[in-house]
Amino acid sequence: MSGVPQEDVLVVPRAVLERAGMFQGFQPDTAAYLPLLLDPRHTLWRPRAAVEEDPSFKQLIPYCVLACRAADGTRRYFAYTRGGGQAEARLRAKRSVGIGGHISSCDGAHGDDVSYDAGMRRELEEEVAIGGTFTGRVVGLINDESTPVGSVHLGIVHVLDLERADVAPRESQLVDCGFDTLAALCADRDRFETWSQIALDALAAGRIA
Repeated sequence: MSGVPQEDVLVVPRAVLERAGMFQGFQPDTAAYLPLLLDPRHTLWRPRAAVEEDPSFKQLIPYCVLACRAADGTRRYFAYTRGGGQAEARLRAKRSVGIGGHISSCDGAHGDDVSYDAGMRRELEEEVAIGGTFTGRVVGLINDESTPVGSVHLGIVHVLDLERADVAPRESQLVDCGFDTLAALCADRDRFETWSQIALDALAAGRIA
């Protein structure tokens, strides 16, 4: 018997997303989706190993984009590369503008918006140390049915507006970290994971303020 404890993660049946309206890419209408997706009558805790290859469930993932304004007024975004030892093998060596991960049963028993918020904050604190204050807002959702990893996950996109560009990685697998302009990040778009490409495209199109 394995000595590794089972991790139960927050999921919602694909049928619930389909009821709200299946989409590909970025969806800014959070009011039409989040009340349904985070309703504890719909959410479930399932073993992570069991749902990683099961597209009948969507694992709910907070995806936090960190932003700040430079002294010249230019808006800049935090980006990093996932190192070779990153747990999700399908994302290794990819660039990313999103911080986040699974909501686990340790984050709350009810699988509701309170559990979700606790999990989002835990994941953020585990991955990075943010100096100064920040304000957060939910700006949309990301769904990508074109890849195996995308088919079993659903991203909930948050923008964190930071007081200053003071972010340090807490995980050794986050490398090449730093802030850059949207134009520079978009110019390097092909090196980013699919969700980050979707987020960058939405930022460039003005769909994320």
